[in-house]
Amino acid sequence: MSPTSPANPGCATRRLTTAQALVAFLARQYTERDGRRQRLISATWGIFGHGNVAGIGQALVEAGGGRSDGGGNGGAGNGAAHRMPYLQGRNEQAMVHAAVGYARQSGRLSAHAVTTSIGPGATNLVTGAALATINRLPVLLLPGDTFATRPADPVLQQLEVEYAGDVSVNDCLRPVSRYFDRITRPEALIPAALQAMRVLADPAGTGAVTLALPQDVQAEAYDWPEEFFAERDWHVRRPAPDAYELEAAVRAVRSARRPLIVAGGGVRHSAAEETLAAFTAATRIPVASTQAGKGALRHDHPADVGGIGHTGTATADELARTADLVIGIGTRFSDFTTASGTLFANPDVRFLHLNITGFDAHKLAALPLVADARAGLEALTAALAGRGYRVDPAYETEYTGAKEAWEERVEASFATPDPIARPTQTQVLGLLDALVTEDDILINAAGSLPGDLHKLWRTRSRDQYHVEYGYSCMGYEIPAAIGVLLADGARTGPGRPRRPVWALVGDGTYLMNPTEIVTAVQENLPLKLVILQNHGYASIGGLSESVGAERFGTAYRHRDADGGFTGPPLPVDLAANAASLGMRVLRAATVDDLRTALSEARDASGPTCVYVETETPDTVSGPPPAQAWWDVPVAETASRPAAVKAREEYDRQVAARRRHL
Repeated sequence: MSPTSPANPGCATRRLTTAQALVAFLARQYTERDGRRQRLISATWGIFGHGNVAGIGQALVEAGGGRSDGGGNGGAGNGAAHRMPYLQGRNEQAMVHAAVGYARQSGRLSAHAVTTSIGPGATNLVTGAALATINRLPVLLLPGDTFATRPADPVLQQLEVEYAGDVSVNDCLRPVSRYFDRITRPEALIPAALQAMRVLADPAGTGAVTLALPQDVQAEAYDWPEEFFAERDWHVRRPAPDAYELEAAVRAVRSARRPLIVAGGGVRHSAAEETLAAFTAATRIPVASTQAGKGALRHDHPADVGGIGHTGTATADELARTADLVIGIGTRFSDFTTASGTLFANPDVRFLHLNITGFDAHKLAALPLVADARAGLEALTAALAGRGYRVDPAYETEYTGAKEAWEERVEASFATPDPIARPTQTQVLGLLDALVTEDDILINAAGSLPGDLHKLWRTRSRDQYHVEYGYSCMGYEIPAAIGVLLADGARTGPGRPRRPVWALVGDGTYLMNPTEIVTAVQENLPLKLVILQNHGYASIGGLSESVGAERFGTAYRHRDADGGFTGPPLPVDLAANAASLGMRVLRAATVDDLRTALSEARDASGPTCVYVETETPDTVSGPPPAQAWWDVPVAETASRPAAVKAREEYDRQVAARRRHL
């Protein structure tokens, strides 16, 4: 007979360590939305040290933590359906990035856990946690912590705080987590674990969730009630709009003459792309997109006018300047989207924000429509259907004509007139554009590529465009691509070919975080890595020049005689580095070489790198300049002419900023 729980007399119990109980619990959590059920925590990433090796590490061994495309064993003699697969990372921050890529590709319905030791292993999680929370993507963090019982104080890697005995380095994770708890007693895991799952599955409140695990508590045994290990389904809700807010939204739309939709990441998270297409078909309202929302409509949809804001298209930004109603759908309206408060210039402009969070729905003094994006669009479409709303045909002709004109600028940027020349960055994108289908996925996060992609890329499917721009974190691309490949493998099943996944990185980003190449090689994942070598921080170099900082500290070059960095480029061979980590590398010196290499990489069954040194763009093949402003304050006093001139331009631009009240 099983023992009973002291907390629940008569309830059968199972004696496990805290770590074993946590792993067993996680293996039995599921999400459900629209009738689709899947594991909430489908695998655990880990790097082991003294703070987690004997706790979570041992528990993963008990749980049969080998690789699995299905999902895992909860420990202590349980079946294959409850295995907990283990994934080996090389850098703690990168493991979080991989988990975030997985969660995004899984529609936020499935996530990964990440376990680390105490000390630097735990603090390395902070950047990844911030990225996850800012982008509203679920990841479970399980850092080891110092002893709860304090038998030896301090222990190795412990931060001593003179004014508080209960603080550890894990407290750095509090501001970047949507939920944080420190499990100082085994029984405290029960409510904390349930709260953690609630937040991970909450479409309005998800992000990084941290359960800090003191290393002694991880290994401590407890009699756990069997009910703790029962399978649980966490329903991912689709809240419908309030009737009053819906009626106000209908009135706002019907009175608008020049409405513009701004589609954000919430469209994708809600799987509302078809609903948005139906809404635009009925109303003919044009749709601009944020970085997170690009792909809400295909690039060739008549209503799609491209990216908006500082990195947007001329078409979308001109429409934004004259719009009398801006309809935000699932967007946070960051400064890039609003051009730092200068873009929506119509003195009579109003805002209507459909968002699952009231916090975002009320931004810019908008009429709020607090609801799931798909449920809200369905309700708005139905409410407008009987009232005969559609934009004026002249407005539709205006934006479709402007879209055609912009497409000519895209073609000019992508053109490769000289097949034996060194390609520019935009020509690299053009060659990719000619090669990919709707199956391909492009991943990027930082540098000059996000601006070029937002303006120029022709998105062919809802999930092709994967640019992380909430945190714009250098080093995200390679691990995120691994996460996407793992999610795609779980979707297609064992033995089936995965979709082509491209990680596009500059040399600055590559040098930040190339280590997970080893993981891609270990798992034999067909990652397609494109390294663009331009000898420095090209994006910040351009920004530096525009704000009077004269590209200081942005080039990767030897020092000159005066101590500056204007000497020859550094003799760094990133292709050789990638090869040393196990990748097959294809070097491309010309446009023709690159075309061949990209095609070969796309067909490859293992991790493959394409390395190309890019040319500085000229007036023919360079990207169009920024179509809207971005506020980066310039020195108010300076002696150097470049800064003085930049300040004059800054004062001119900032005068156009307004607060929407």
